[in-house]
Amino acid sequence: MQFIKDRKTGTFNPIQLLVENKKLLKDDFLSGLTVALALIPESIAFAFVAGVSPILSLQTAVMIGFVAALFSGRPGMISSSTAAISVVFASLIAVHGLEYLFATVVLMGILQILIGVLKLGKYARIIPYPVMLGFLNGLSIVIFLSQWDLFKVNQTSVVNGSEVMQSVWLPGPQIALMLFFVVLTMLIIHFVPKLTKAIPSSLIAIIIMTIIAVILSRNGIHLQNVQDFAGMEISGGFPRFHLPMVPINLETLRIIFPYAVIGGLVGLAEAVLTLQVIDEMTNTRGRTNKEIVAQGIANLVNGFFGGMGGDAMIGQSIINIKSGGRSRISGLVAASALMFFIMFGSAFINAIPLAGLVGVMFMVVIGTFKWESLRYKNKVPAQDILVTVVVSLITIFADLATAVIVGVVVSALIFAWEKGKVIYANVEETDAGEKMYKINGTIFFGSVLNFKDIFDFDNDPNEVVLDLKYAKVSDYSAVEAISSITKRYAEQGKNFRIVRLSDDCKKLFRNADVLASVHIDDVDTDLIEFPYV
Repeated sequence: MQFIKDRKTGTFNPIQLLVENKKLLKDDFLSGLTVALALIPESIAFAFVAGVSPILSLQTAVMIGFVAALFSGRPGMISSSTAAISVVFASLIAVHGLEYLFATVVLMGILQILIGVLKLGKYARIIPYPVMLGFLNGLSIVIFLSQWDLFKVNQTSVVNGSEVMQSVWLPGPQIALMLFFVVLTMLIIHFVPKLTKAIPSSLIAIIIMTIIAVILSRNGIHLQNVQDFAGMEISGGFPRFHLPMVPINLETLRIIFPYAVIGGLVGLAEAVLTLQVIDEMTNTRGRTNKEIVAQGIANLVNGFFGGMGGDAMIGQSIINIKSGGRSRISGLVAASALMFFIMFGSAFINAIPLAGLVGVMFMVVIGTFKWESLRYKNKVPAQDILVTVVVSLITIFADLATAVIVGVVVSALIFAWEKGKVIYANVEETDAGEKMYKINGTIFFGSVLNFKDIFDFDNDPNEVVLDLKYAKVSDYSAVEAISSITKRYAEQGKNFRIVRLSDDCKKLFRNADVLASVHIDDVDTDLIEFPYV
């Protein structure tokens, strides 16, 4: 138990920490309080994105934050309810309700634990930057569009003799008033850090907006607030254990499994991205798979305590690191402090004007959207721009996980296409009357067509040599291509030989002997003949 010596692994020893490093404890404690204050407005805003009670989102932030910090593979990382997870589950909640949400969060946690235990988290690091760029831009647009629902109210109307609930826009003057306070909130968030960074600017903005809203309400001008939107007074309390009340059958699995997979992958991507950011800021290395397991345990527990699920938060993690938080204690303090605010501050939460929350989320959108990507034209390869745009559009019109998967696939295909063009040959004729093709490049499924076009089957002499010293035969498509070349020369009565093939490539040929209809003679390790059978 050496907490101080094992900071990279996050081994937990609070007694040694207290005795040997009081300054670290103080920094972690204060940064944890700062993060807790910053989580309040964003967690409430995320609730409206998902369509759940603000208290549920706040309790989720407590449970996710505490459990993830306790088991984290990246001390200093902050986890909570997030915009991405809120967007993923919004449609599930709207169609099937909260009980199916809780079951989905449990399943999502199990899937994340399996991914971490099987050490599959390393593959998340291969997500190309254009994919992450498109993911963040698309997420920003989705959040921006979702905020306009707060400018509407539910209204009962009669359609074909039946009463139906419809969402209608607020009257024009109320919308104008809300927009004014949205802009005012954004200005406060923008300019307060220039004066002080002791208190999160978003929290200051929410407090000011709430005070103004209360004053206006007492003078006959009412702004829509959290209680109005929720349709009831919200009271806080400690989360209680709750088994999801859903049928245990294949139909339930059919409903929740796609959302669990999408949520799990989105959470995994955000966790790995956040971990990489903190690694760079602290010049340390987090443990990816351990962090994924921690996220899974947090969601598993959260699902059994009536939570909406969550993952790592880039913004709050950066706030924590910049405020001096370096150990898991900062995350534990943040979650504990947030629970205190929930239990004793529900009256304040009810009075928060929706305009203030919209302003907070618009600033989240501005901070999340990668504006530099709009200036990439003529500065980065066209294929990277294509990937970014495709991922953004799929994020907006489909879902986040599908967008990331499609983005990775498209990036891989583009890479294969570009790599396939980088193959060439030096052609020489020896004194013995042989023609030698010296190949340089990687022979794989993306390059086999260009590779075959190199050979002049009709005009080549009877002896043809393929020199692969500077080439890599990387897959069975390459083996099949060489087999077909061998066949073409054999049909014309010509002998085709390969020289200087690496041991790895020889193994590939041996394994594909039947598949490629090629017989390999190992008598000469430097000279292998491939007579067509």
